[in-house]
Amino acid sequence: MLNIWGRISSINVRKVVWCAQELGLDFQRTEAGGKFGVVQTPEYLALNPNAMVPTIDDGEGAERVTLWESNVIVRYLCAKHSHGNFYPSELPARFDAERWMDWQQTTLNRTSRDAFIQWVRTPPSERQSALIEASVRDSEALFSMLDAHLASQPYMAGQRFTMADIPVGCEAHRWFNLPAAEYRRPNWPNVERWYSELLSRPGTRGVLDLPLE
Repeated sequence: MLNIWGRISSINVRKVVWCAQELGLDFQRTEAGGKFGVVQTPEYLALNPNAMVPTIDDGEGAERVTLWESNVIVRYLCAKHSHGNFYPSELPARFDAERWMDWQQTTLNRTSRDAFIQWVRTPPSERQSALIEASVRDSEALFSMLDAHLASQPYMAGQRFTMADIPVGCEAHRWFNLPAAEYRRPNWPNVERWYSELLSRPGTRGVLDLPLE
């Protein structure tokens, strides 16, 4: 049994849950982080000294694997269970997928986070307009770049769905569901087509159909 710790409102937990569902894995998820606490307990810190979510515990005995860092967990699960489908066996394709996964974590997430935090998790009286404006400006530039990338291929790493689509798809879900009263996003037809395709996948149920919080 695969054990996952983390609240589903976390974008990083959503990546892991979607991945597990995409792969058809049996798993148990324990609420942790945010209002659920848990992450500061000695038991949890023994699994993840960062006191963050998600964390997974997979297997038993000598085969047991405990991991944190969401994109690493997605890589691990796809490498173990997808038989090369989501974790490309060819090095050029694999590292193309790896590149976009790192881009999501180091570039797109860091840029888009402020707008999300300010509009979704911050009371109106406490919002900082400068943070929002910078986040929107820079995120729109990145989504325009993503739109150009997806103009020539259906998925992040080429002609088929791979592990790269999961983290970037979760990021698109968060941006596309920002409060309509606060933000009117530009049209990105290729990103919209790709995102619509992701939403049709059964593995996204209970992940990409949830509201932001």
